[in-house]
Amino acid sequence: MASKPDECQPHPVKEQLPGVDFCVSSSPPWSEAMILGFQHYLVMLGTTVIIPTTLVPLMGGGNVEKAQVINTSLFVAGINTLLQTSFGTRLPVVMGGSYAFNITSISIAASNRFNIYTDPEQRFKESMKTMQGALIMASLFNMLIGFFGFGTIFGRFLNPLAAVPLVTLTGLGLYAHGFPQLAKCIEVGLPALIILVLLSQYLPHVMKSKRAIFDRFAILFTVAIVWGYAEILTLTGLYDNRPPSTQTSCRTDRSGLITAAPWIMVPFPLQWGPPLFNAGDAFAMMAASFVAIIESTGTFIAASRYGSATPMPPCVLSRGIGWQGLGLLLDGAFGTGSGCAASVENAGLLGLTRNGSRRVVQISAGFMLFFSVLGKFGAILASIPLPIVAALSCVLFAYVASAGLGFLQFCNLNSFRSKFILGFSLFIGLSVTRYFNEYLYISGHDPVHTASTSFNNMMQVIFSSPATVAIIVAYFLDCTHSLGHSATRQDCGRHWWGKFQYFNRDARTSDFYSLPCNLSRFFPSS
Repeated sequence: MASKPDECQPHPVKEQLPGVDFCVSSSPPWSEAMILGFQHYLVMLGTTVIIPTTLVPLMGGGNVEKAQVINTSLFVAGINTLLQTSFGTRLPVVMGGSYAFNITSISIAASNRFNIYTDPEQRFKESMKTMQGALIMASLFNMLIGFFGFGTIFGRFLNPLAAVPLVTLTGLGLYAHGFPQLAKCIEVGLPALIILVLLSQYLPHVMKSKRAIFDRFAILFTVAIVWGYAEILTLTGLYDNRPPSTQTSCRTDRSGLITAAPWIMVPFPLQWGPPLFNAGDAFAMMAASFVAIIESTGTFIAASRYGSATPMPPCVLSRGIGWQGLGLLLDGAFGTGSGCAASVENAGLLGLTRNGSRRVVQISAGFMLFFSVLGKFGAILASIPLPIVAALSCVLFAYVASAGLGFLQFCNLNSFRSKFILGFSLFIGLSVTRYFNEYLYISGHDPVHTASTSFNNMMQVIFSSPATVAIIVAYFLDCTHSLGHSATRQDCGRHWWGKFQYFNRDARTSDFYSLPCNLSRFFPSS
């Protein structure tokens, strides 16, 4: 029996992702938007808590300083998110802490130069002021790349073929923060992962409900159920005789944040004292900010896809990088200990909920500001066991990775040029970073081991980021390999993105990316 002609046709290419319930410029009802915004706030708490938990003890701080840094990070993240969604790319992205800055920040915190301070509090303040100075200098690099149009030049030559490894490894590159962290308390983390998958993927199809409830609010249900379960395990004394590392990961009463956090705290610039500037630290932090730019670009592209927006024009990307630099300046001024980048897990949440509304993310920024000021209430939520957060990340990072794979529809996968660039960049992006990280873990120092610690840190930061290594390789190969071949433009999918290279060539672009209140005259779109 012959099949119908339509059954043999491939799926058509879609410039905007279908099936999204609310796009960037639309919004659900206010009650639903508030709940979704709170869900975004819960998701970004993971990175916000993990980074200070790792960094503050190395700086000499205790639970009080850790709570202060977390509240400050939340406060600045709320401001940066509002700035990015209002004046930057205007995409529904949360601007939170970034792991890209960890290597440089840890290097500063563990530096021998602070051993002269015997008082832990004094050591903490001196190392924090040094980080502030480095972040402020790095912010100038970001703003130079963004506001002076260098990001636009990069975006002009970026096409779907090079975007695939960039976005895919922006998600997959964070695998170390997924199941390995979940497995630190498997009896809590694994149920969280299973429940989240069941609620978001299977239960909606079983119930066949017209109203999306369990899939849209799966994060809230999962956290509530498993957090309560973890509380029961703690109260029953299951972990009383377990090793300290297990108790820290599994117990719900070991974060130390609730008692240490103040009832009310309003962060302010230079609260730790005047910044200290060091050229070597500044250059190392600039390398971290470069990695943050690359990873944020991958997140921006994923967020535009899950927000059902058209491909992002290069001028909008450059504008977003510039405002990210301004956010980095605020991180340095307030003293968060780490720089900002677009949150990968929150971009994945857009795909999980099928809700890419800009207003929802702006509401989440309001929650960040609210709970950062009311320290005790924010500390309660920040004390969620980290294996639960890791379980959420396993799903949310995967959504970002799949957004990158979705751009394969624009490419000619029957072309050997495309196959080589895709396969080689993905493999090198994972392989090189694995080598650098393993070398550091085994030998105790970077593979690039020169007399300059700052240069060593710069190389380690860049080559420890899978997305950064992948886009360097893919971008170079795509711009140089078979450049004169007539089919190259079609093979790499550039013709699909051609009309989005300039702001005014497609009427839909202004609907998603135009600045409010005629601010375009200050930040022109070209």
